[in-house]
Amino acid sequence: MNLEFFIAKRLISAKQHKSSISAPIIKIAIVAIAIGVIMMLVAFATSLGLQQKIREKMSAFTGHITISSYDNNNSQVSLMPISKNQDFYPEFTSVEGVKHVQASAYLAGVIRTETDFEGIIVKGIGTDYNWDYFKEFLIAGELPDVSKNLNDEVLVSKFTATRLGLEVGDKVPTYFLRDESSKTPLIRAFVIKGVYSSGFQEFDELYMLADIRHIQRINRWEKDEVGNFEVFLEDFSEVEEKGQEIYENTGSFLDTRTIKQQYYSIFEWLSLFDFNVALIIGIMILVAGINMITALLVLILERTQMVGILKALGSSDWTIRKIFLYNATYLILLGLFWGNLIGLGLLFAQKYLKLFPLDPETYYVTEAPVYIGWEYIAAVNLGTLVLCMLMLLIPSYIITRISPVRAMKFD
Repeated sequence: MNLEFFIAKRLISAKQHKSSISAPIIKIAIVAIAIGVIMMLVAFATSLGLQQKIREKMSAFTGHITISSYDNNNSQVSLMPISKNQDFYPEFTSVEGVKHVQASAYLAGVIRTETDFEGIIVKGIGTDYNWDYFKEFLIAGELPDVSKNLNDEVLVSKFTATRLGLEVGDKVPTYFLRDESSKTPLIRAFVIKGVYSSGFQEFDELYMLADIRHIQRINRWEKDEVGNFEVFLEDFSEVEEKGQEIYENTGSFLDTRTIKQQYYSIFEWLSLFDFNVALIIGIMILVAGINMITALLVLILERTQMVGILKALGSSDWTIRKIFLYNATYLILLGLFWGNLIGLGLLFAQKYLKLFPLDPETYYVTEAPVYIGWEYIAAVNLGTLVLCMLMLLIPSYIITRISPVRAMKFD
């Protein structure tokens, strides 16, 4: 074993010599592995980051799972109230993995100014509302305070504020109809407390957040009646399983819909990223493997006389093959090192410096989000190393075909 490592070390020194025939091929192989690792890391980080960011933005408006009355018939507004006196509220103890449950209600209205008007949906929220997501979306003013007495503070989107020329502190005359038979609209003069921008225009152009007690009064509901419940899970990957479990643990008069069911087309679009990532990984590993195979074959042919001498001295084919595989491992590790250094450097730069913007109308985000997780970083490195080594076992078989007599005459 010591002899193998000694020869391997000598081979490494020899192939790094400027006059070595294999030097350019080896450099290309190292660069190919480095570029492959960079591409795979970027593909993983941006795909997972975009999926995670879009899920977070959508969940901020609807939760992971919505519990509502069957009578609402999948409407965006709350038609029939539900009592807050439920076994699953405020804590959903019968289902594991539920992080938070909050009550809400939706009511369609029209904001009218002196020069323009805009249709919106007022989302009523209470003291149980989770503001964590909207703290990130807030771009002006403050979040409404719904914890005390009823007030007229609302949170509007930048999209709506820009369309209507509104700012923080402005009054927002909003018109509502209790039902289709009502001829005279009800008017509420809200005051803009804050302006948010999620970058998700499909939601920003719709929702204005206000105290749920306004909707209860307009709809003539009782104080303990709400439009629906929004459920947040600890692990989003379990949303389909937990959705079915929550459905089974709620009353027969209640319906449950997961966020994937409500926005099926968006999640189908997101699932395409998984296929693209798999395709990129396959291509990159194939290219890196072919380059390594080429480098190994050139290295073997360049050391044909040495192979013949080792065989004449009694070395087995497998022993000689391991010498070349040790060198190949060194080259792969060198490529992995530079690939990780450059790839992670780019990812951290994007994460903190926001170097690459995106069109929010197409991608629902203003810049390319990245998710840096050590699990996929380790998988990329380990997978590249193992697959490249497995691919190199076949070309190393050529050593067994080399005759010591002919090899020592080889020039």
